[in-house]
Amino acid sequence: MADDHPIIISGIEAILRGTGYEIVAKLGDGAAVLEALATTDADILLLDVSMPEPGGVDVLRTLREAGDMRLVVLLTASIDSADLLEALRLKVNGIVIKDGAQALLTRCLDAVRQGERWVEKSLLERALDLSMNGGQRSEPFADLTSRERSIVALVAQGLRNREVASELGMTEGSVKVYLHRVYEKLGVGNRTELAIFVSNAAHE
Repeated sequence: MADDHPIIISGIEAILRGTGYEIVAKLGDGAAVLEALATTDADILLLDVSMPEPGGVDVLRTLREAGDMRLVVLLTASIDSADLLEALRLKVNGIVIKDGAQALLTRCLDAVRQGERWVEKSLLERALDLSMNGGQRSEPFADLTSRERSIVALVAQGLRNREVASELGMTEGSVKVYLHRVYEKLGVGNRTELAIFVSNAAHE
């Protein structure tokens, strides 16, 4: 499992104690998860959505793009619309809200181990509403993840990639990857067009 908050990891350990599930690795960020997968044989990955880069959805994307369909359960305090739809598109096996984890985590794990998809009802209803609306929102940045929004805000202030990376504790290469995704989502071609887009949105 991977989460950057030790108290959450301790809580999950307590929930799983005596259930037959064994935690084979406890990691604090997505990079460590991807590295550990080469040597750790885990049947189910339990990933925090908002852990340090790459986050849970990004790790899921990396796995699926590599053809790795192992079981992935996302654990999160909250998940924005873009990440929710992306996780479902990537065939996430389960999503559990942290507030309800004590009662629901083992039910989720049991279900996904039996080949079912287990996503909390409120999230499924939200995903359905988004799908019926074509995933659209009037707010121009609704499809951006929280990390993407943070990057956009700093770029709009005139920071370069290296400065953005330093500010957010990322690598410069990761900032470039995120920016490319932002450009595609917003339909802009470069950081100048992005700055203009942000300026126009602020005055609408």
